[in-house]
Amino acid sequence: MGSAGALMPDRSSESRRKAAAGAAGRVVLGRVVGAHALGGEIRVGWLGDGPEHLLAAGELSLGAGGPGDRSFAVEAARAGRPGEVRLRLRGVRDREAAEALRGLWVSTDRGALEPLPEGEYYWCELVGCRVEDQAGRPIGTVREIWETGAHDVLVVEGEDGRRRLLPAAEAFLKEVDVAGRRIAIDVIEGLLDPL
Repeated sequence: MGSAGALMPDRSSESRRKAAAGAAGRVVLGRVVGAHALGGEIRVGWLGDGPEHLLAAGELSLGAGGPGDRSFAVEAARAGRPGEVRLRLRGVRDREAAEALRGLWVSTDRGALEPLPEGEYYWCELVGCRVEDQAGRPIGTVREIWETGAHDVLVVEGEDGRRRLLPAAEAFLKEVDVAGRRIAIDVIEGLLDPL
């Protein structure tokens, strides 16, 4: 059902908020964690199911996820330490310039992502979808997605402003209509208790 989520955040709540909030039309793929060697390469901790999107990107934006982000052409990309890729960006020529990028979010245009087979979707496409039970009764809107290790979790905010954590597992997600911005879930006892 799901696919290579380009929005799987790391463990900190700040990372979850930033990754989920990416600028309109953009998908956060990772975060700069430091420099590699002396020639200007950066180390990027990737978000999601794998580094494929970072390794295939021709252009990326770095910044806080807003209008001030800077675009860079990717000159080279390769796997690094587990959970990281190493990127050489046009205009970043030494370690000092690479270190200056530490902590910035790395994003790409949503249109740059590979199309997925029928019935699959990127996690980032779920943020903003309304959530209903199978009878069509509203539950709330997906605000974030948390990676927990066992099952990813949808953070769903109700009209009352209360948040609920719902498992993003096929057993619960009965219908996902990305184009219609709607998710129907199977409601079991205790599932809708607020945080």
